[in-house]
Amino acid sequence: MISNLRKAVRLPQPRTRGVDLSHPARSPLGTAVVNCAVYVDGVRQHGDHPADVAIRRVRRSGNGFVWIGLHEPSEAEFAGIVELFGLHPLAVEDAVQAHQRPKLEHYDDSLFTVFKTVRYVEHDRLTDSSEVVETGEIMVFTGTDFVITVRHGGHGSLGPLREQLESVPEQLALGPSSVLHAVADLVVDDYLDVTADVQIDIDDVESEVFSLRGSGGAGRIYQLKRELLELRRAVAPLDGPMQDLATRPMREVDPRITTYFRDVADHLDRVTEQITAFDELLNSILQAHLAQVTVAQNEDMRRISAWVAILAVPTMVCGVYGMNFDHMPEKHWTFGYPLVMALIVAACWVIHRGFKRNGWL
Repeated sequence: MISNLRKAVRLPQPRTRGVDLSHPARSPLGTAVVNCAVYVDGVRQHGDHPADVAIRRVRRSGNGFVWIGLHEPSEAEFAGIVELFGLHPLAVEDAVQAHQRPKLEHYDDSLFTVFKTVRYVEHDRLTDSSEVVETGEIMVFTGTDFVITVRHGGHGSLGPLREQLESVPEQLALGPSSVLHAVADLVVDDYLDVTADVQIDIDDVESEVFSLRGSGGAGRIYQLKRELLELRRAVAPLDGPMQDLATRPMREVDPRITTYFRDVADHLDRVTEQITAFDELLNSILQAHLAQVTVAQNEDMRRISAWVAILAVPTMVCGVYGMNFDHMPEKHWTFGYPLVMALIVAACWVIHRGFKRNGWL
């Protein structure tokens, strides 16, 4: 019942977050810099400032931080920010090239965190080639007075997150680490949403496998396992970084944020457990499907064997007529032929009845 309700309210199009166009600091579309803003005591400061002016303003006052958002920057587009904030070359290379595993690295006086974002791909019916999970990346550079987010992929927009944080100044007042926590929380919440949608697909496949029609194909089960593996690759490596952020003291992370990272780590553990459970369930469904195929093949073989046994009787009797005997019922006895045919029919009927009673036919 719950599965049917979930299907009824599922949106026909992919659920993508809108692009944040509400702030005047947004650069023209098509550039890498999505947003650049100064926050003092958790409040966004008025004015449209480029990155160099914004960071000079913060460091001159000794209060607040700069949050710069970028989307798929090239090396040339990122070069000015790298020089301005003194970002480590290895971290910059990872941020530009993308395709990184989730991780947390400490470079001098900044943290570099990589998150894998996931999105559930809507589909009317799961097939052998359906894409279920789409992944992207968010990289976060966190310093004492700046946070730089670099996003890769067509989903996972941080515009709504920025607006949400700006509505809670007391949280932003905790500094750049509050943004890092918000990004981590958003990413893990998306994991929870995706696992809930994947569970619907698993329930559908399971229902079809155990239905009277038994139409659940092994191809769809393998496709789900492949997509589940992609989800696991996005989720599992993040456990270590979340534990570090939740337990290890770091200069770039406000101690008051540590408790919130523990909550994110707990949610991540729940997602990991669900993925493990899904994989085990799919293994069981696959084994049940293969068992059903084996049983069906055995039933077919029994039916074939039964019909072969039935046809063996007339074959054997009629084979006698092909031999060169002088005294044969058909030649020297008027009722010989019908009697033989009656015996054949009776024998076949008795054998058929026996196979039918034993469930072979």
